[in-house]
Amino acid sequence: MDGFRYLERVVTLRLDPDLCVGCGMCQVVCPHGVLTVGGRTARVQDRDACMECGACARNCPAGALSVSAGVGCAGAIIKGWLTGEAPSCGCEPGGGR
Repeated sequence: MDGFRYLERVVTLRLDPDLCVGCGMCQVVCPHGVLTVGGRTARVQDRDACMECGACARNCPAGALSVSAGVGCAGAIIKGWLTGEAPSCGCEPGGGR
């Protein structure tokens, strides 16, 4: 899954920097290096690499992260891997999501 990508600008990941305490847990648990911590807060480094697994939000003690885990494009990607077909979640341009 190196260089993981699916669709641009559709990820549900949200970071509230005002709530972030800079603990770094999100950076530790993210399997694709989407989040980094520098200074006092986290930042989204590579939003389009997010697979919406929800590990960051589940492990954020301050509630600064949210993501609709297990839905949308992540499910489509996994189904594509399992079936060998092109992933489709209905949110691509003209997909009506």
